[in-house]
Parts: sequence; structure tokens; C-alpha cells
Amino acid sequence: MLDKTPSDGPDAAQRPEADTVGPYAVPITLRVNGMTHTLSITPETTLAQALREQLDLTGTKIACDRGACSACTVWLDGAPVCSCMVLAIDVGAREVTTIEGLAAGEALHPVQAAFIEHDAIQCGFCTPGLIMSCVALLRRNPRPGEDEVRTAISGHLCRCGTYPHVLSAVLAAARAAES
Repeated sequence: MLDKTPSDGPDAAQRPEADTVGPYAVPITLRVNGMTHTLSITPETTLAQALREQLDLTGTKIACDRGACSACTVWLDGAPVCSCMVLAIDVGAREVTTIEGLAAGEALHPVQAAFIEHDAIQCGFCTPGLIMSCVALLRRNPRPGEDEVRTAISGHLCRCGTYPHVLSAVLAAARAAES
């Protein structure tokens, strides 16, 4: 027989109350690409939806909407995450970086330029997520080997099969950074 504690039993008074929000829109503040934005969102809004629909940062793609393809990869405090799996309300004070935040004005990030040079872009749907993961890799390890690059992109689904070109682009960007 299982021991069940009723939700209204004697221990219920000792459990901390969780902050409850919704179901209506609530104000939140997001720090994205170095800028602070105040949004009004419903609690179930994902970070990917907030970026695309409220901030018009459409470089973040939504494909599977369940964290299986990594097309929506952005950084939270510098770490790659699938933004379709993060509720915008849970981001808090963390810094969000999107593909739009990598370029310096009109100058592309070296990995973005290498993707173009090495034809690592076909339909382009997976490209922003791949680039975000590859740049994060180069920030952690400026001289990765092929295996490290493969590991960094292993969660990304590319229907066009550009993986060999992505590998070449990232290794070339790493070599260019050394010189």
C-alpha cells in the first residue's frame, strides 16, 4: 500500500507557496543582445515565440517546437539552449543572445562569414541554430578538432545535409582566428 500525503493535510501549511501568474498576460523584462525590453506575455509563451513575435528577431527559427532539432538555439548567459523549451517568463535577468546579436553592425561574425564561404547554408532554416552552437564552441575551445565540432552540432537537424560544409566552415574560422 502506498503512503499518500493529502494536499490539505498537516504538512500542507509548511510547504512554501509558489508564485502564481496568469492565465492572462504579465509584464516581463528580457535582456536580449545587450538591450532591455519590457514585454507583455502569457505565462506559456516560449522564449522563441517572444523573440520572434514580440521582438521581431526572426533569425531564431521554430521548427519542431519540442527541443529535438535545435533550429531555435540561442544563448542564455553564453550557453546554447533550445529557446522553444524555455519559457520567456523563466529567463529572468539572464542575458539572451540571438543570431542577430553576433554581427557587429553590418560586419558578420567570422563563423557567419565562414558558413557563407564554405557553402554551409542550403535552405537556411537550421543555419542560425548551427551558428550559435558553433560560435559557443569556439568561445570555449578556440582550436577544436573535428570531433569537437561534430559534438557541438550533434543535436542539430539539417534536412539539406550540410554537415560536411559546417565542419569545414567552423575549422576554417578557427584557423583564421589563430592568424
